[in-house]
Amino acid sequence: MKALKIVVILLVVYVGIVIAFESLLGYYQPAGESTLVITTTQKNGASNDRVLARLDSNGALYVAANHWPRAWYKAALHNPQVQVTVDGVRGDYLAVPATDAEYARLQAEHGHGMMFRILTGFPPRYFVRLDPR
Repeated sequence: MKALKIVVILLVVYVGIVIAFESLLGYYQPAGESTLVITTTQKNGASNDRVLARLDSNGALYVAANHWPRAWYKAALHNPQVQVTVDGVRGDYLAVPATDAEYARLQAEHGHGMMFRILTGFPPRYFVRLDPR
């Protein structure tokens, strides 16, 4: 019984760490040279900006849903006509889910280390190709 309590406490602490890490990333949205801002339209018509890591592969621009909070990803799938700001230049793009081949290539090129995966709670990862319109 004592071992079960310890496991439950450790699990609760771990979930708390994941929630704190994800919340801080969402709140601060760190931006830099390797990021972009995607503007998606929610189902209710409201637009939402999100800072994401920019992934370049084979001459195409990609972003990844790497975290549990992924409203931007769901909005991009619902309405793939998005706006993207890269290096201060805003443009219209079409958000296209990555193919299986693209997924495998991107995962190999832009994989995450174990520490990142632990801190984010091992969320499933999805890639989106951003095609200029």
